[in-house]
Formats: sequence, C-alpha cells, structure tokens
Amino acid sequence: MISPHGGVLVDRNVPQPEPMDSNLPIIQLNRRSQSDLEMIATGACSPLTGFMSQHDYSSVVEEMRLADGTVWSIPIALPVTDEQVSDLKGAEAAFLSTESDGVIGKIQISDIYKPDKEREAEKVYLATDDKHPGVAALLSSGDYYVAGDIEVYKLPEHKHFGEYRMSPSKLRAAIEEKGWESVVAFQTRNPIHRAHEYITKCALEMVDGLIIHPIVGETKSDDIPADVRMACYESIIEHYYPHRHTILSVYPASMRYAGPREAIFHALTRKNYGCSHFIVGRDHAGVGSYYGTYDAQKIFGNFSREELGVEPMFFEHAFYCKRTNSMATTKTSRAMDHEKVFLSGTKVREMLIAGEDLPEEFTRPEVSDVLKKHYGGKN
Repeated sequence: MISPHGGVLVDRNVPQPEPMDSNLPIIQLNRRSQSDLEMIATGACSPLTGFMSQHDYSSVVEEMRLADGTVWSIPIALPVTDEQVSDLKGAEAAFLSTESDGVIGKIQISDIYKPDKEREAEKVYLATDDKHPGVAALLSSGDYYVAGDIEVYKLPEHKHFGEYRMSPSKLRAAIEEKGWESVVAFQTRNPIHRAHEYITKCALEMVDGLIIHPIVGETKSDDIPADVRMACYESIIEHYYPHRHTILSVYPASMRYAGPREAIFHALTRKNYGCSHFIVGRDHAGVGSYYGTYDAQKIFGNFSREELGVEPMFFEHAFYCKRTNSMATTKTSRAMDHEKVFLSGTKVREMLIAGEDLPEEFTRPEVSDVLKKHYGGKN
C-alpha cells in the first residue's frame, strides 16, 4: 500500500489526563478549525503534527512546500482574535474546545504570529475580494495564528454518517481487507451525476478499487446539504456501482474553494487515506470564475511524481452525447453543442423546485428522486 505523505501516518489522539490543569487558557475552535484539528489528529494531514509555525506557514504560502521542502499547498493555521492573544500571553499551552463538546484537546504553543492575510489570499486563493467564500472566511477569522503540536482527547462529536466515518488508519485497513493494491479517490461536494459516474468508472477500469470520498465539513450555504448528498451517494452506489470495488467514506475537511491549490491538498490527504490515485476533473474545488477550467490539473506539473507520491488522473468535461447515445468527452465525441446533455446548477435547481424529473441522461432517476424530495416546496 502507498506510504503516507512524509512516510509516517500521524496519530495525535491521546487519553484525556486526570486531572487536567485548570489554569490553562482555552481556545474555542470555529468549524473550520475543528475540521483541521480532526484532520491533523487522525493523520489525514500527515506529516503535520499540529498547527503550522510561521516558518512553515510562510513557506507554504510562497512555495507550496513546508519549510523542510515537503510538498504542501494549503496553510493549516489556528486563528485567534486579539482578545484571545491577550489571554495566551506567557502561556506554554492552551486547551482546545468546541461549543458543544467542551475541552477536546490541547496545543503546546510554540509561536503566535500575525499573518499577512492579503498575501495569503492572493497566493492561495488567487483572489483578494470577500466575494470569494474562501477569502471571506480567511478575512473574517482572527488576526493572529497560534502554532504548535496538538494532542486530542476526543474528536469533535458528529451526529451523522457514523458508519461512514473512517479515519485514515481505518480506511487503510478496509483497503487491505479487500486486497486492493491500487486505489483511486473521488472528491466531491455535489451529488454524483452521470458525468461523475462516467469518470469514476473510467478510473476504476485502471485500478483495483474506488473510494467515493465526499466532503462533509463546512461548505457554502448554497451547496446541497451533506445529508442529502449522502442519500444520493448511497442510492447510486446501491444500484449502479460494483460493491466489491467501491467504498463510500466521508472526508471531514472543510472546503476552502482554493481551486488548484486545494486540488493538491485533496490529493495529498487522500494519499494518507491509502489512495494511490486521485481524480482531478473540470474546475476542481473551484468557485465562480476565479480559476481556469483546467487550472487544477495544470498545477500538478509543478511537482515531480516522486515527491507527490499519489498519481493524479485527469479527466475532461464529460456529457451525455446524443449522437452516440453514450457518455463522452470532447476527446471521444464529435457532438455539437445541441447534441450534448448538460444542465447548469441554476437549471437543475429550477427543475427540482418545480417538481420536475431531471433527464436520465443527466442523472440517475434514484438521485433525481432524492433531490426532488429535498427541493420540494421551496418555490
């Protein structure tokens, strides 16, 4: 099986000490930081053992590498407010808490620094305006970052998808049990429509197994809710995917909508989950018109195959071709625009709100039924 990024799968979960030092300050985590904490603690962000130091942070922003040269494309930092910084002055450590769970871990404070957020936005998101959801989240978070290794006593509580929440070590064990030597991961924050089904099955023809790995961390408010998407995934896998070659497992990261940079991040973290290959399609992790259609594929050319470790699989935009009565891409079809079945997100929502069935050439009827139920009565 493929080695984790950096060679070792990190595990920062430890038993909760008894008693705990009640004098330590407490940092309450926002939703993104909760996701980041879970990703670090379980090893999904290997080789990270905590939130980034200023040295690592600056290197990632400018060079897409950690300070030691390891490829890494997205800063994983812990933001705090001016008020919190005052509480942290002189402290060697702080408890980490959530509103619902209380104290769930601790950070050994190695550094507190003030980042250049405009530079971070420009380099990571290729945008500086707050209409970009990733930039908006960045600018609205605390003005300082706290760095240091973490220890986690319990992961943030999740009320949904328990049977599908597989840590990197658990997913690796499941892959080993199935005897797969090569595995491709499919990142998604949308229901799987026919184009997605086509590219995942094309990829599956070349490897032993497929991990459908939808993101269930924080997304945009107008994205389809995770519980609705999960019902869509369950339905389409039940009826249209080979069960012996397919695993559905949720991915707890928060979306950053960082386009090309996030494609690299998604690939490296899936390597930690045991995936040797990663699907990169059209406008991966994009939003609006901030990124070129295939920029997320082009960025992989900045790194050697050896230093990435995971193999990207690039796909063009797929559609149902009326000329050949099959799924295709521009590589395999001579169809004119009027012979392609493709619906915009706006058109899909309009049809669903009106109670209309989506064309079977666009999505499977079982998926259409789940989405109609969700959108019903919203007109």
